[in-house]
Amino acid sequence: MGFLHPILLGVFLLFTATPPSLSQLPPEIIPPAPAPTSPSELCNGIFLSYTFILGRQIPPNDTTNQPYRFESVLTVLNNGREELKEWRVFVGFHNHEILTSATNAIIVNGTELPAPVGNGTIFAGYPVSDLKTAIQTAGDLEQMTATIELVGTQFMVTPPAIPLPSNISLVNDGWLCPEPIPTPLSKREITTCCTRDPSIKVNTTTITDKFLPRQPGDLTIMYDVIRSYDQNYLAEVTMENHNPLGRLDHWELSFDWMREEFIQKMQGAYPTVVDATKCIFGPQAQIYTGLDFADVLTCERRPIIVDLPPTKKDDPILGKIPSCCRNGTILPRTMDPSKSASVFTMQVSKMPPDFNRSALFPPQNWRIKGTLNPDYSCGPPVRVSPTLYPDPSGMPTNKTSFASWQIVCNITHAKTETPKCCVSYSAFFNDSIIPCNTCACGCVSETRRTCNAETPALLIPPDALLVPFENRTSLTVAWNALKHKTMPNPMPCGDNCGVSINWHMATDYKGGWTARITIFNWGEIDFPDWFLAVQMKKPAIRGFEKAYSFNASLLSVDGGVNNTIFMEGLPGLEYLVAERDELDPKKNLRVPGKQQSVIQFSKKLTPGINVAERDGFPAKVIFNGEECLLPDVLPLASSGRRNGFKTMVLSCVVIFVAVFVI
Repeated sequence: MGFLHPILLGVFLLFTATPPSLSQLPPEIIPPAPAPTSPSELCNGIFLSYTFILGRQIPPNDTTNQPYRFESVLTVLNNGREELKEWRVFVGFHNHEILTSATNAIIVNGTELPAPVGNGTIFAGYPVSDLKTAIQTAGDLEQMTATIELVGTQFMVTPPAIPLPSNISLVNDGWLCPEPIPTPLSKREITTCCTRDPSIKVNTTTITDKFLPRQPGDLTIMYDVIRSYDQNYLAEVTMENHNPLGRLDHWELSFDWMREEFIQKMQGAYPTVVDATKCIFGPQAQIYTGLDFADVLTCERRPIIVDLPPTKKDDPILGKIPSCCRNGTILPRTMDPSKSASVFTMQVSKMPPDFNRSALFPPQNWRIKGTLNPDYSCGPPVRVSPTLYPDPSGMPTNKTSFASWQIVCNITHAKTETPKCCVSYSAFFNDSIIPCNTCACGCVSETRRTCNAETPALLIPPDALLVPFENRTSLTVAWNALKHKTMPNPMPCGDNCGVSINWHMATDYKGGWTARITIFNWGEIDFPDWFLAVQMKKPAIRGFEKAYSFNASLLSVDGGVNNTIFMEGLPGLEYLVAERDELDPKKNLRVPGKQQSVIQFSKKLTPGINVAERDGFPAKVIFNGEECLLPDVLPLASSGRRNGFKTMVLSCVVIFVAVFVI
C-alpha cells in the first residue's frame, strides 16, 4: 500500500494546481442598474407635469365628431428657494375639450364648470393657492405640491392616441418656462421646469412676507373682512374703476360661494332675488336651528348683487354706506373721482367646519357687467395685505381689516363679442348716409326670417337718421330708387343697436376742418353722465382744437401721447334720455334721445392731411366704455361736391315719394 501514497499525492497536486472551469465557478452577482433620475429631482425651480391617465369613448356614436372621456393629472411642485404665492398654470388644451371637474383648482377667468377649454385655460389653486418650499417645510411634499385631477370630454382623439396639451407653463410674473418635453420612459406625460427670470431680482432669503402686492387692472374689487366671529363675518366689497375709458351702468356683480355660506344682511346693495328656500331645505337649516330664515336675504350659491337707487342712500337699514346707491354707475376717474367707486357690505354666515374666527374664505368666480358697457374678465381672489381704514374714533391712526383679497378685472376684446353700439358716416360732399352695418349689434333668428342678415346696408337720406329702423323702409326705397340702385329682396336687416353715432364731415377748408357728431339713444334706458371717446388717426389728432357743445379734451390712453378725444355733456346736457314717443300723436313715431356737437380741427400742425378720403374719419369710437362698430366703407365724392341747395331739393323729393308710397 505504500506505493499508493505517491500516486494520491500526485492526483491531489494535479487538482489543486489546475484552475476550475467557468462552469465550476459560483455565479457572479451583478448589481442592478441605478434607477433613472426623476425629472422633478433635476428641477431647482417650479416643476410642472401633465399626465394623461385614460381615455374612453362615450355616447353618442359619431364618426365625424366622436366624444371621448379623458382623465389626467396636473402637478405643480415647488423645488425652488422662494414660496410660490397664488400659483397659476396655463394648460394648452387643443382638442375642443370641455372640462367637467378639477380638484384643488379653479379656472382663473371665473368660468363655471363644465367649461369649454379647447383654446387653453389657466388654473389657479383653490382652496390652497400658495406652495411653500422644501426649506420652509423640511421637505414636506404636501405643502410643496399641488395635484389637480382633471376630468372632461374631448373630441376625435381615438385610442391608442394620447392627447397631450400643446404647452404647460407657469404664468406668474417673473418666471420663464421652457417648452415641455415628454418623459423618457412614458409617452403619457410632459414636463417642464420653470425658473426665475434672471433679469428680475428676488430676495430669496426672506420668507416672512405673507402677501402679494396689489396688482393694477381696469377694475379692481377688494373683499375686506372688517369684523369676524365664529359663525359669521362682515365683509366690505369695494369696486374701483381705473380705466380712463371704462365704466359701468346698472352694474351686476355675481360670485360663487364654495363652502355653503349664505348672506344674512346687506347695506349699500341688494340681491336681485331674496330667497332663503335653499337654506331651509339644505344643511344650513340643520345647523342654524334657532335662526329665522325669513330675515335671510339669499341662500343662492351664485347670488346676483345690484346697486341701490339714490333714494336709499340715507336709509338707516339699507344705506348709510359711502359710495353706494347710484343705480350702479361707476365712472372713470377722468370724469369724476368721487363716482369712480362703489361700496357695499354684507354679513356672511359660515358653515362647519369653518366655525372659527380665522376660517375666512372669499367667494370665487367673480363676474361683473353693465347694461351698455365693456365686458370684463375677472381673476380669482388674491390674498393681499390688510386694507387700512381711518380710525373711526378720529385718532390720527389707521385701522386694518382682518383679511383682504383683491380681484382684478380687465376689459376683454374677444372677436366673438357682439358690439352694443355702432357708427354711421356722412359728409358734406355726398348726400347719402352710410348707415350702421347690417346686424351690427346682432340679429335674432326670428328677425332673419323677414330680412337678409348678409346683405350690406343700403344708403339712406339724411332725414332717415331720425327715424327708427322699422319706419325707414319707404324712405330707403325711395332714396335708392332716385340713385338707381337695385333693391335686394328681402331687404337687409337693421343694426339692432341701442345707441348709434353719426360722424358727419361738415367742412374742409384751407386752414382746418370740422366734423359734426350726433349720439342717438334708441334704447329704453337713460344714460346719465354719458361720455364719448374718439380715437383719430395720428395726423388728425394733432389738429384737434375744441368741441362747441360738448366738454372735450385730449386724453392719453395706453400710455404715450394724447391720442383720444374725450367728450362729455356740458352742465345740463350730461343726460342722454331714452327713446320716447313723438309729441305729435298723429305721426305715431318713436323719437330717440339725442346729443350733438361740432368738433373743430386745425391744419397748422398737419400739413398734407387728407381729410376727405381717410384722415377725417375716426379709427375707433367708444361710448360709455363700449367700442362701437364702424362702417366698412367711407363716403365718396359723387360728381363733385354737393351744395346745400341741391341736397335740400333731393331731400324734399325723397319725402314726397315716400309719402306717395305710403
